Amino acid sequence: MASRIFFASLKSLNLSTKAILMIRPYSTGRHASSRRNLFSIISPLGDPSLSLVPVLDRWVDEGNKVKVLEFQRIVRDLRARRRFNHALEVSEWINCKKLCSFSPGDHAVLLDLIGRVRGLDSAESYFNNLSDQDKIDKTYGALLNCYVREGLIDKSLSHMQSMKEMGFASTPLNYNNIMCLYTNTGELEKVPDVFSEMKNNGVSPDNFSYRICINSYGARSDLKSMEKVLDEMESLPNISVDWTTYAMVANYYIKAGIRDKALIYLRKCEEKVNKDALGYNHLISHYASIGNKDEMMRLWDAQKSNCKKIMNRDYVTMLGSLVKVGELEGAEKLLEEWESSCYCYDFRVPNVLLIGYSQKGLIEKAEAILRRIVQKGKTPTPNSWAILAAGYLDNQNMEKAFECTKEALAVQTENKLWRPKRSLISSVLSWLSDKGDIEEVEAFLSSLKTVASMDREIYDGLVKAYIRSGKEEDDGLL
Repeated sequence: MASRIFFASLKSLNLSTKAILMIRPYSTGRHASSRRNLFSIISPLGDPSLSLVPVLDRWVDEGNKVKVLEFQRIVRDLRARRRFNHALEVSEWINCKKLCSFSPGDHAVLLDLIGRVRGLDSAESYFNNLSDQDKIDKTYGALLNCYVREGLIDKSLSHMQSMKEMGFASTPLNYNNIMCLYTNTGELEKVPDVFSEMKNNGVSPDNFSYRICINSYGARSDLKSMEKVLDEMESLPNISVDWTTYAMVANYYIKAGIRDKALIYLRKCEEKVNKDALGYNHLISHYASIGNKDEMMRLWDAQKSNCKKIMNRDYVTMLGSLVKVGELEGAEKLLEEWESSCYCYDFRVPNVLLIGYSQKGLIEKAEAILRRIVQKGKTPTPNSWAILAAGYLDNQNMEKAFECTKEALAVQTENKLWRPKRSLISSVLSWLSDKGDIEEVEAFLSSLKTVASMDREIYDGLVKAYIRSGKEEDDGLL
């Protein structure tokens, strides 16, 4: 009876059947919920259109309590998975219900979420309405983070100055925020000054502080200063230089063409990678940049041995690296290896090879690969056909470019966000117009209705086609 009443109440909230079915396995009565914790109920509900409030209300109605640590764990998990709307919903629900103590740190998290989801004005309003006892370093820091995220230099610096005057700028986090602000706004030359100010004010830089400063020098090709900061970082007993820092430094030496230095830091990077697949991806990509196929293959074997699972992302990296060094035959073999082991066919993997062949002018070879995949019963995303269309357009083979564009439009439901490039559409339309086949022009424009809007260039092409055919314009297509 309680269960029926609960689901009837969900219907009254105008939730979809899908949403209710998502909730149902986790809310089937008091005894079922008592065997689970709130985190295990909330975490799987990933549909962004689904409100979590009915689930939270049900939890409390069944007589369960909300524990502070569990609430914080839920919000932390949702933020880590970029489910910011859900994280905000949970945090505001807890704060509104007063079911557990809401600390200044919780207010800081909520303020940051408000800034992400509702914008800066709402974040400032929330901050201004906080009690004096909740306006501490964490909440001030959260508002600073909102200013930095919006790229507001004057507001960020003014707020940071207020924090310094109140003694709230005693950790590297806030200085890191200002250095990120200058990095994101392209004022890299100001980053070292903030780094020096932090040290002069008695705040010890952390790993991230050093990495931002190193990046600022590397991006400006000041490699001597970059290495000097790295040497300082390596000399500190409380700082552990991670693989990302060494990979960054190696990359700047690769860009500068200083191969011997790059190799030194690539070796240091490898010493720190351990079982981190992302680290192996960076190493493989860097060795591809210097054309060292042997090291690429060695690291690929090491990654397969040391990492629990090889992901699609890893195959994309290795395929791209093989293409970069011209090993297209090896890339094809790797694609076959991936196809024989993958759970879910992700066309981003073969697309790497399609792009590689197209860029080298081997567009027919790229099409043969895609046709073979289709023959195996796979339905490509429109992106795959668009790669071929662009390749044929570069080769001035308009017949094939048109054919592949139509293939892309036919599978547009596989990626509803896909949009064809305007240059491709206008080139194809111009070619069709020159042929004077008005029926084909009309059919092509009709297929474009869901993915492209009519602009001046396309309209002119249509008018041109009608003039050539001697027909009147069809307003229904405009």
